[in-house]
Amino acid sequence: MKSLLIIGIITFSTTIGLAQQGQVNIQQDNRIEDLLDIYKSSNENHDYYRIQVGFGSYAKAQGIKKSVEVDFPNLFSKIDFDSPTYRVRVGRFKTKLEAERKFIEVREKYPDAMLLKPKKST
Repeated sequence: MKSLLIIGIITFSTTIGLAQQGQVNIQQDNRIEDLLDIYKSSNENHDYYRIQVGFGSYAKAQGIKKSVEVDFPNLFSKIDFDSPTYRVRVGRFKTKLEAERKFIEVREKYPDAMLLKPKKST
Protein backbone atom coordinates (compact mmCIF):
# COMPACT_ATOMS: atom_id res chain seq x y z
CA MET A 1 0.00 0.00 0.00
CA LYS A 2 2.81 2.39 0.89
CA SER A 3 4.65 1.61 -2.37
CA LEU A 4 1.49 2.30 -4.39
CA LEU A 5 1.16 5.68 -2.71
CA ILE A 6 4.80 6.51 -3.46
CA ILE A 7 4.38 5.52 -7.15
CA GLY A 8 1.26 7.72 -7.35
CA ILE A 9 3.07 10.71 -5.84
CA ILE A 10 6.07 10.27 -8.18
CA THR A 11 3.81 9.97 -11.23
CA PHE A 12 1.77 13.02 -10.25
CA SER A 13 4.81 15.18 -9.51
CA THR A 14 6.57 14.09 -12.73
CA THR A 15 3.50 14.90 -14.79
CA ILE A 16 3.12 18.34 -13.21
CA GLY A 17 6.85 19.04 -13.34
CA LEU A 18 7.21 18.19 -17.04
CA ALA A 19 4.01 19.84 -18.25
CA GLN A 20 4.56 22.78 -20.53
CA GLN A 21 2.37 25.72 -21.17
CA GLY A 22 2.75 28.23 -23.91
CA GLN A 23 1.06 30.59 -26.26
CA VAL A 24 1.31 30.62 -30.04
CA ASN A 25 1.13 33.95 -31.77
CA ILE A 26 0.76 33.88 -35.57
CA GLN A 27 1.63 37.02 -37.45
CA GLN A 28 0.33 37.10 -40.99
CA ASP A 29 0.99 39.63 -43.69
CA ASN A 30 -2.20 41.63 -44.42
CA ARG A 31 -1.69 41.13 -48.14
CA ILE A 32 -2.48 37.41 -47.78
CA GLU A 33 -6.14 38.24 -47.08
CA ASP A 34 -6.20 40.42 -50.20
CA LEU A 35 -4.72 37.60 -52.28
CA LEU A 36 -7.27 35.13 -50.93
CA ASP A 37 -10.11 37.49 -51.82
CA ILE A 38 -8.76 37.90 -55.36
CA TYR A 39 -8.38 34.13 -55.72
CA LYS A 40 -11.93 33.44 -54.48
CA SER A 41 -13.49 36.04 -56.75
CA SER A 42 -11.58 34.81 -59.80
CA ASN A 43 -12.79 31.25 -59.20
CA GLU A 44 -16.39 32.36 -58.69
CA ASN A 45 -16.42 34.32 -61.92
CA HIS A 46 -14.61 31.74 -64.01
CA ASP A 47 -16.41 29.72 -66.65
CA TYR A 48 -15.42 26.09 -66.70
CA TYR A 49 -15.46 23.79 -69.65
CA ARG A 50 -17.53 20.73 -68.82
CA ILE A 51 -18.23 17.42 -70.52
CA GLN A 52 -21.82 16.32 -70.71
CA VAL A 53 -21.95 12.53 -70.71
CA GLY A 54 -25.70 11.95 -70.77
CA PHE A 55 -29.17 13.19 -69.97
CA GLY A 56 -32.69 11.99 -69.26
CA SER A 57 -34.99 11.49 -66.30
CA TYR A 58 -33.64 11.97 -62.81
CA ALA A 59 -33.38 8.20 -62.29
CA LYS A 60 -31.49 7.78 -65.56
CA ALA A 61 -29.19 10.67 -64.71
CA GLN A 62 -28.40 9.11 -61.33
CA GLY A 63 -27.47 5.84 -63.06
CA ILE A 64 -25.22 7.65 -65.51
CA LYS A 65 -23.57 9.58 -62.70
CA LYS A 66 -22.84 6.38 -60.77
CA SER A 67 -21.27 4.84 -63.88
CA VAL A 68 -19.15 7.93 -64.50
CA GLU A 69 -17.94 7.93 -60.90
CA VAL A 70 -16.75 4.34 -61.37
CA ASP A 71 -15.17 4.96 -64.78
CA PHE A 72 -13.60 8.33 -63.88
CA PRO A 73 -13.27 8.55 -60.09
CA ASN A 74 -10.97 11.59 -60.24
CA LEU A 75 -13.43 13.73 -62.21
CA PHE A 76 -15.95 15.99 -60.50
CA SER A 77 -19.45 14.94 -61.60
CA LYS A 78 -22.75 16.70 -61.14
CA ILE A 79 -26.40 16.39 -62.18
CA ASP A 80 -27.81 19.67 -63.49
CA PHE A 81 -31.47 20.27 -64.23
CA ASP A 82 -31.95 22.00 -67.54
CA SER A 83 -35.64 21.91 -68.36
CA PRO A 84 -37.04 19.45 -69.30
CA THR A 85 -34.24 16.95 -68.51
CA TYR A 86 -31.47 16.21 -66.07
CA ARG A 87 -27.96 16.37 -67.49
CA VAL A 88 -24.87 14.65 -66.15
CA ARG A 89 -21.76 16.77 -66.52
CA VAL A 90 -18.22 16.02 -65.48
CA GLY A 91 -15.04 17.98 -64.96
CA ARG A 92 -14.21 21.61 -64.36
CA PHE A 93 -11.58 22.55 -66.90
CA LYS A 94 -10.18 26.06 -67.02
CA THR A 95 -8.74 25.76 -70.51
CA LYS A 96 -10.24 24.36 -73.66
CA LEU A 97 -7.08 22.35 -74.34
CA GLU A 98 -7.31 20.60 -70.98
CA ALA A 99 -11.00 19.88 -71.58
CA GLU A 100 -10.41 18.51 -75.08
CA ARG A 101 -7.75 16.12 -73.83
CA LYS A 102 -10.09 14.64 -71.23
CA PHE A 103 -13.00 14.72 -73.69
CA ILE A 104 -11.16 12.30 -75.99
CA GLU A 105 -10.77 9.87 -73.09
CA VAL A 106 -14.39 10.23 -71.93
CA ARG A 107 -15.79 9.70 -75.44
CA GLU A 108 -14.24 6.24 -75.56
CA LYS A 109 -16.64 5.17 -72.77
CA TYR A 110 -19.47 7.59 -73.53
CA PRO A 111 -19.70 8.12 -77.32
CA ASP A 112 -22.60 10.58 -77.01
CA ALA A 113 -20.58 12.90 -74.75
CA MET A 114 -20.38 16.57 -75.67
CA LEU A 115 -17.80 19.19 -74.75
CA LEU A 116 -19.47 22.38 -73.62
CA LYS A 117 -18.87 25.61 -71.85
CA PRO A 118 -21.88 26.21 -69.58
CA LYS A 119 -23.51 29.58 -69.25
CA LYS A 120 -22.26 31.56 -66.29
CA SER A 121 -24.78 31.25 -63.47
CA THR A 122 -25.78 34.52 -61.87
